[in-house]
Amino acid sequence: MIGIVVMGILALAFGLLLGYSAIRFKVEGNPVVEQVGAVLPQMQCGKCGYPGCHGYAEAVVAGEAEINLCPPGGETGMLILAELLDRPPVALGESAEVHQQKSLAIINENQCVGCTLCIQACPVDAILGTAKHMHTVFAAECTGCELCVPACPVHCIFMQQIPQATTTWKWPYPEIKRKVKLKLGETLLIKS
Repeated sequence: MIGIVVMGILALAFGLLLGYSAIRFKVEGNPVVEQVGAVLPQMQCGKCGYPGCHGYAEAVVAGEAEINLCPPGGETGMLILAELLDRPPVALGESAEVHQQKSLAIINENQCVGCTLCIQACPVDAILGTAKHMHTVFAAECTGCELCVPACPVHCIFMQQIPQATTTWKWPYPEIKRKVKLKLGETLLIKS
């Protein structure tokens, strides 16, 4: 009986200590970094040169990185970031322009050994397959980030450029104003 009472008192004391610590030592995040992160596609592909979208958002807000380095975000993402951070729009970086020529991962089904390493590397779950069975890529879901290519131990994945057709060609953005809803509940008016 005494042990239960002592454990209850200790649990209460530690709970109060943790509650006080959570309030006293609370670290506020930078809201601008959160807004920039809401604009980024959250693919964690590393094409911008940073380990993930949050690291890139921090670098952009700190002024250490340009706003045009996100290939999956493309021109639309760059325009939203320019308006959000009150910076002039800049042309997409070289890697982003290459990424705009959409490519698709293709798996050579005769060589696939079913190791599932490509599935683990894909940030958007565009690869379907199970262990020791052939894998395939959902073309509609593949973003062309190329993260699955180095993950394949038998080198059976390659990137194929999607030919430019009327369905894949990109029109230049017209000069109109439109509202963009951010994840934080704020609305941003941009010229695109």
